[in-house]
Amino acid sequence: MRAVAIPAAWDDGAAEALAVLAPGQGPVTLPGLAEAWIRRLTARAGETGVLEPLDALALAESLRDLLLRRRGAPGAATWRGDAKAEPRFVLNLPAFLDDAGGFDASGYAAAVRSGVLALEVLTGGRALRLRLGFADLAGLLAACGLPYDSAAARDVATCLSALTRGAAEQASAELAERHGAREPAALLWPAPPARCAVPGLAAAARRALDAAGATSGLRHVGCYALSAPDAAEALLGAETGGLAPAQGATRLVQDETGAVVEQPTQAARRAAELHGARAAAALLAPVAETAREAMDAAIRPYLHAPSPQPLARPQPARPLPPPRPLLSARGAVWRVVVGGQRVTLRTTETPQGALAEIALSLGKEGSTLRGLLDGFLQSVNIGLARGLPLSDYITAFAYTRFGPSGPVEGDGEILCATSVLDWAFRRLAIAYDGGQEARRLWPDPTIEECAIEEIGTPGDRGPLLPLDLPVQPSPAARRRIFRLVG
Repeated sequence: MRAVAIPAAWDDGAAEALAVLAPGQGPVTLPGLAEAWIRRLTARAGETGVLEPLDALALAESLRDLLLRRRGAPGAATWRGDAKAEPRFVLNLPAFLDDAGGFDASGYAAAVRSGVLALEVLTGGRALRLRLGFADLAGLLAACGLPYDSAAARDVATCLSALTRGAAEQASAELAERHGAREPAALLWPAPPARCAVPGLAAAARRALDAAGATSGLRHVGCYALSAPDAAEALLGAETGGLAPAQGATRLVQDETGAVVEQPTQAARRAAELHGARAAAALLAPVAETAREAMDAAIRPYLHAPSPQPLARPQPARPLPPPRPLLSARGAVWRVVVGGQRVTLRTTETPQGALAEIALSLGKEGSTLRGLLDGFLQSVNIGLARGLPLSDYITAFAYTRFGPSGPVEGDGEILCATSVLDWAFRRLAIAYDGGQEARRLWPDPTIEECAIEEIGTPGDRGPLLPLDLPVQPSPAARRRIFRLVG
């Protein structure tokens, strides 16, 4: 655990993400960690000459504003100062919505420009391709009241992609005017939809593409590329990466007591405020893989790189196992001798007096036997913690036969055992599963039954080698057994 300082209105997930973005120990604050990479970026802009000093200061202020409004941030590598990793910049789509569900298209285009400039500085002005993309398309569509698997949702995603590419190429053209063009302006792309469900978005997309096509050249081969999410998305509050669909309207979290509870996602709460709880659940319901493929096909013409392949879809949730029972200092210890071997059995109980764990040790044991015995006892303890009845273990291991076996010294209720496990589980039966009634149900074997050589019957045994060969008579003896006749 470490102290993490974030704005009071942010959720706990942002605090966890910030701790991940700042590996190590000790407290971490959002302003302190963010200012570290912003200062590095501003200094690098001056060293490489990518931006003028005033432009670098304006970019730093824009990045602070994007972060505090949870609209955009660089990827985890930039936060950690990893100069070898390829930098990326992500924009959180739902953060550009207003309270009525409208989309701030002009603010989004400005954020795209800031992201391109930041990536140009981070790469030292040498990269031909940049990685700028968005996250949580599913949350944006749910807030707009659009099912993910619908033509209207694909139209919105297409307009967003057209706006992203147009704004990114305008920023690339701005850099080309200062440092030289390396790529002609793109003139061929599919026309975005004439209208979409988000007011003003289609018109903004067309304007962005027209402006990008009117430039004299670009600095980059490509700028718009979706990436696999990391902790930066979680810091911004994005619940899905890129164009991925939502996995449901709720998620499992731990409350203050440590219990696992089901809570609505941020997208579900936002959609419920705008469209009602029932509609929110339907909008965020899981969809078929074909829906994601159709969404990918709709925006693919505008991407400068293929979208990342989705991770394996999660399997249906299994019921959580019951928590391990609380342990108390209570328990019992038995020390006996079974067939000449010293044996110690210890038990730990719950506060209610039920058996929780057992431990068994032998006076003489090698590392192999110790390892096998520890693994066996661990499996028994896990079963007890998960609610398996002790009687099942007693039935399985009482009267098991292996050495040492024979008379039991030190236990007035069990006088003979066929093995150490036989004594241990019959002792547990008497102590925790029936008392004297268990002693009647599990009586002592006889001394003859405890003998190892009595295991099984002669008919069950295979041949014992070496075999005793029959005695061969001498030649003289063989001659004496014959009689000459005729």
